[in-house]
Amino acid sequence: MEGFFVDTLGFSEDVFSYVFLPLMIFCARIGDVSINTIRIIYVLGGRRVTATVLGFFESFIWLMAIRQIFEHLDNWICYIAYPGGFAMGIFVGMIIEERIAYGKVIVRIITRKEVRDLIAYLNQQHFRYTRVHAEGPDGDENLVFTVLERERLEDLLQKLKDILPTAFYTVEKVNRAADGGTVVQENTGWSIGSWLKSVKGD
Repeated sequence: MEGFFVDTLGFSEDVFSYVFLPLMIFCARIGDVSINTIRIIYVLGGRRVTATVLGFFESFIWLMAIRQIFEHLDNWICYIAYPGGFAMGIFVGMIIEERIAYGKVIVRIITRKEVRDLIAYLNQQHFRYTRVHAEGPDGDENLVFTVLERERLEDLLQKLKDILPTAFYTVEKVNRAADGGTVVQENTGWSIGSWLKSVKGD
């Protein structure tokens, strides 16, 4: 690799060692850590083939990065680029995970106001829901549970702000969901045990 930059492209050895090499290590770490974040999501979601393919590229990129580290142990900038890329990879991986919006979530909505418009919207969007008449410290309240795909969460929350702006709500990932006895979604939550199993399987 050094020969390509020095002999072919004409850069000096110092430019390669203190500019291009640390930059490549930094980018490689961003790549493999980001892939690792996504791979764990698919492992927990049961997507075996996708997780396996991602695991291959994750290990390959990491191997290339660590090889350059060992070949240039006297280059102190690489020791900054490596953990810096790791930290940035976590940040990038979280952004990608939000964009993928994989899995299902449960939304709990609590309000003292009438929920007729909310129920109408849930029916229109074909969301499964349960309405409960509850009692809180201030009197009677309406409690609505609904489970939906995570990618549709923002639409629901935006509609909720429009029709019930003062409602209190919580959002959680769904570990397992079943419809008529058939499991339609499982293992979308994160746990230490699941993560350790995924690491052991690498």
